[in-house]
Amino acid sequence: MFVDTAIISIRSGKGGRGSMHLLRLKGNAKGGPDGGDGGKGGDIIVVGDPHVDTLIQFGYRPHWFAEDGEAGSRKSCAGKAGTDCVLPVPLGSQIFDAESDELLADITKAGQTALIARGGGGGMGNENFKTAVHQTPTEATPGGPSIERRIRMELLLIADVGLVGLPNAGKSTFLKASTRAQPKIADYPFTTLAPQLGIADLTDDRRIVLADLPGLIEGASQGVGLGHDFLKHIERTRAIVHVLDCAPLDGSDPLENHRTIRRELAEFSEHLAQTQEIVVLNKIDLIPPEQRDEVVRTMVGRFEKQRGVRPLVASGASGEGVRAVLEAAWDLTRRVREEFASTPRQIPH
Repeated sequence: MFVDTAIISIRSGKGGRGSMHLLRLKGNAKGGPDGGDGGKGGDIIVVGDPHVDTLIQFGYRPHWFAEDGEAGSRKSCAGKAGTDCVLPVPLGSQIFDAESDELLADITKAGQTALIARGGGGGMGNENFKTAVHQTPTEATPGGPSIERRIRMELLLIADVGLVGLPNAGKSTFLKASTRAQPKIADYPFTTLAPQLGIADLTDDRRIVLADLPGLIEGASQGVGLGHDFLKHIERTRAIVHVLDCAPLDGSDPLENHRTIRRELAEFSEHLAQTQEIVVLNKIDLIPPEQRDEVVRTMVGRFEKQRGVRPLVASGASGEGVRAVLEAAWDLTRRVREEFASTPRQIPH
């Protein structure tokens, strides 16, 4: 099950109290203070784990607590520090304070860590208060308090390219043709109910990560259909491959379908409106060979004139044109990487 949002309650550990103890030994009745310090409470830490794909574990376990620090003891023995609570999250996870909506962490790399709630400091034992004029102190301090908060986790898939389009545009078939991914493929809308990732290897040193996102429909930016659930995943991609059915069974116009999806992307976020795209007229194999050249020439011409883009032509089913699309996607993502190398993009919320 793909789970990309979770709200949990966390609590760091309390600091252990300091010890108030006066040494009393045979032959040394006034040995002085020897109360040790308390141990520090455990922290709440999130860490990027490349082997974790969803936030499902946080859906089944809504409370996560770090261990309290132990109290100090006599003979200047410090208390044991509490064990940290480490939360492994998928790469692409953003952590927000559920109350203030403050972004606490944005985990994008394997092994990246972020401190979400610091454990309380250990209290001081009475040996810390001994001075030349105060040789038998009876003061000791309690440990620091724990921190409790509710946090919201959101997963935004990390991919170079996001495949977008209306339901049944052929995105899943295109992903299967270009990578080793095995998405569900069927002849009815919304066969893809969760984002699917695939890696396209162009050469030994060139590869692209593609994300097949569930089909969008008019009104998606207001939550219609799968709407907000998956539009947010496109924000993390460097570029968009807009897949259009060149011969829709419902008789709709590919040009109007393109306008519909672009409008939904723009209404969802300004960032998506500015994300560069490659337009692909898919399912070219469904056009009779004797009509194909004329139909393609007409459609490409209309797109160039009315939308200012020159679409590529491909068929995920037959594999025709798939390599050309991947090469174009590689060139586009490379340019985007170079353009933003010194100024990383801010992912809006």
